[in-house]
Amino acid sequence: MKKVVKFGGSSLASAEQFKKAGDIIRSDEGRRYVVPSAPGKRYDADIKVTDMLYDCYRAAAAGESIEKKLFLIQKRYQEIIEGLSLSLTLDDEFAVIREAFENQAGEDYAASRGEYLNGIVMAEYLGYEFLDSAQYIFFDKKGNLDLERTDECLGAKLAEVERAVIPGFYGSSWDGKVKTFSRGGSDVTGSIVARAVQADIYENWTDVSGFLVTDPRIVDNPAVISTITYKELRELSYMGATVLHEDAIFPIRKEGIPINIRNTNRPLDPGTMIVESTCNKPKYTITGIAGKKGFASINIEKDMMNGEIGFGRKVLEVFEENELSFEHMPSGIDTMTVYVHQSEFESKEQNIIAGIHRAVNPDFIDLESDLALIAVVGRGMRRNRGTAARIFAALAHAHVNVKMIDQGSSEMNIIIGVENRDFETAIRAIYDIFVMSQM
Repeated sequence: MKKVVKFGGSSLASAEQFKKAGDIIRSDEGRRYVVPSAPGKRYDADIKVTDMLYDCYRAAAAGESIEKKLFLIQKRYQEIIEGLSLSLTLDDEFAVIREAFENQAGEDYAASRGEYLNGIVMAEYLGYEFLDSAQYIFFDKKGNLDLERTDECLGAKLAEVERAVIPGFYGSSWDGKVKTFSRGGSDVTGSIVARAVQADIYENWTDVSGFLVTDPRIVDNPAVISTITYKELRELSYMGATVLHEDAIFPIRKEGIPINIRNTNRPLDPGTMIVESTCNKPKYTITGIAGKKGFASINIEKDMMNGEIGFGRKVLEVFEENELSFEHMPSGIDTMTVYVHQSEFESKEQNIIAGIHRAVNPDFIDLESDLALIAVVGRGMRRNRGTAARIFAALAHAHVNVKMIDQGSSEMNIIIGVENRDFETAIRAIYDIFVMSQM
C-alpha cells in the first residue's frame, strides 16, 4: 500500500499532537508521504500560526517593529521542537523570514511559512526527506494550479524518494514567487501528492471522525457517514458542509483514488471514505443534510409564459447584466422564481426589477426575503420510494412551511426552501425521520 497522509492544523498544534500524528504514521508502513498544515489552535482562545504570520507581515509592511511578533511565532515552534526532544534549530529560517518580511515579499509568502516550518519539523521528527512545495507545485499566469506541470515534476521527484514531507497550502507562481491556494490549501496539496505518486489512498487526518450526516451545532451528536461519493460530497459542500473543500477532490477524482477522513485524536475510528462510486448500500436513505440561510426569491408571473420562447433566457440575462448569479430557478406554467443571495441582491433589487419589466413585460413581480435553502442528499434516494413524501410529512409535523421544492434530475438531491426562522427546526425534523427513526 502507498498512502499519502495529510494532517490539519489542530492535529499539529502542539508537541502532544505531533506525537499522535507520528504514532499514526509509524503504525502503517504504507504511510510514506506526509502533508502537514501549519500549527492550529491549542485551545479555543489560542491563535493559529498562520494568523500570527499575517499579523506580523502586515506590521512589517506598515514599517513597525516585528521582533516581538516574530519571537512569539518562533516560540510556538520551539515549544514543539523541545516537546519532541529534537536537536533542531530554526534560527536561520527565521532570519530569512525576517528579511523577507522587511522586504515585503508578499502575504502569500508570509502565510506559507507556517506550513513550510512545520514541514521541516515534521521531516526531522520522522526522519523523512523534506521537499519544499514551491519547487514542485506550480501555478500559471492566471493564478490557477498548473496540474500537468506539477504532476510531471512532483511525480518524477517522488519516484526517487521513498518517504517525504511536502508542506501543504502553497506552491510557486509563474514568476517564481510563493503563491498559496485560495481555499482548502493543504487538502488540495494532499490530493496533488496522492495523484503524483498514484497512491492507493489519501488519508486526511483532522479533528473529527469523518463527515457527519448534518451540522452538530443543530443536531446533537449526529451520525457519521461511512461512505460518500464525490457527487454527494459536492452537493453537501456547496450547501455548507465544510470538513473537506470540494477543490481538494479535483486532482484525484479522475484517478479513482479514494479519500479517507480520519480523526487524529481517535485513530481507531474508521472515519468516512470518499469514493467515485460504490456498490455499498448506505445505512440510511439519505447521506447528508446541509443548508444555508440568507436567500431572497424573485417571483415572476405572466400569463402564457410557457409559450413565450426565450423567456427564461431574457430573465437570466438581467441577472447577468447586474453581475448576480442565481442559486435555483423552479418554475411553473405561468410562474418562474429565481433564488439569489439576499446580501448580494439588496443593493441591486430595483435595477433588476426594472430590467425584468423591460425584458419580458411580466404581469406581476413579488420579492420574498429571509429564506433558507436545505439540501437533502443521498444516492439511496433513487432506490427508495416515498422519500419526498417522508421529508414533507416530517416538515408538516414540525409546523414548517415549505416555500420551494427543487429536485435534481439525478434523483440524488432535493432542495427545500423555508424561512430563516424555520431552518434549524427543518433540519432536525428531516434528520429525525431518516436517521433517528432507523437507530
